[in-house]
Amino acid sequence: MSKPLSRTLSSDEVERFGAEVDALRARTVADLGARDARYIRNIHAAVRYSEALGRIMLMAAFFLPEAWVFLTAAAGAVILGLSKILDNMELGHNVIHGQYEWMGDPRFNGKNFEWDIAGSSENWRKTHNFRHHTYTNIHGMDEDLGYGVLRLFPEQKWHPARLGQPLYALIFALLFEWGVAIQELRLGRWLTGRITRQEMGRIAHPALLKIRRQVVKDYLVFPILAGPGFLTVLAGNAVANVIRSLWTYTVIFCGHFTTDVVTFPKSVLKNDSRAAWYVRQVAASSNLSGGFLLNVLTGNLSHQIEHHLFPDVPANRYAEMAVQVREICARYGQHYNTGSMVKQFGQVLWRILRHSFPSQPATMRRSLQAK
Repeated sequence: MSKPLSRTLSSDEVERFGAEVDALRARTVADLGARDARYIRNIHAAVRYSEALGRIMLMAAFFLPEAWVFLTAAAGAVILGLSKILDNMELGHNVIHGQYEWMGDPRFNGKNFEWDIAGSSENWRKTHNFRHHTYTNIHGMDEDLGYGVLRLFPEQKWHPARLGQPLYALIFALLFEWGVAIQELRLGRWLTGRITRQEMGRIAHPALLKIRRQVVKDYLVFPILAGPGFLTVLAGNAVANVIRSLWTYTVIFCGHFTTDVVTFPKSVLKNDSRAAWYVRQVAASSNLSGGFLLNVLTGNLSHQIEHHLFPDVPANRYAEMAVQVREICARYGQHYNTGSMVKQFGQVLWRILRHSFPSQPATMRRSLQAK
């Protein structure tokens, strides 16, 4: 099947497209109120209660009859993992984007919020909120294009080491939390001698403090509190963190690296406009089809297109906004990329495998064929 292509828009059409997107955003923001505040407060409560339940079950498992130890510990680890997913995806990610600052509630102030993950919210605001959302899928600008670990597009340089990429991808998925934690450090600058060890230490200090806090919390404090159940709680916390990493990795990769997503050269930034940025966000993102539960557990990143268009609008509004975004895209001939998680992640896995081997950008292939 040929890849669905969006129609190239004239300058006037781009501006009209942007005006319709702006109007949708304005209507939604004007309607924010009690139901949105109630929603995020309920999410906050769900995170806290589920975390408490998961941790209590892990601590209690060791003291139960032998037949119940594994089942209780496994259930506790899964519940704690789901709590961490909810904390990161629907609470932390969206609050840090500033989606709920209009409430005036200090618990949901995006500039001060800290989440239950090894990466600091301060570094996330730089790598994600600013660089990724400003320069989405622009080569040389968006560091989320493979996260410096994977080659996912033919425009990225190939090296024989890429042949091991399927293995790297699996390891990265299992340790995704830690990859996010060190992303802002840009360790390559130190490894290649562009900055000194002392400079690297100064830059890394805040990130290392957050990492230490998480390690102490999950792998020392709570296991110690369990007394003789130390190893059970230690293992349960590790499993919960891996569950969160695997889910987060899957959701994020499905939103950015499916077959139909488009990447861009730096030249698109010349004479750039807000409307042109909107058009790029649609082309660079992909959605997941599903219901309310999928939306909540993905932090509504099942509507990645809408998130990229409206990163500071409460994510619980994305499902209803998506209906109108899709209509706008249809009127302007813009491909609205959506599909089931199985379909979209299958495309991601193929991209990981395909680009572990040498490949050329389409423009280069056409040039060579012409010769």
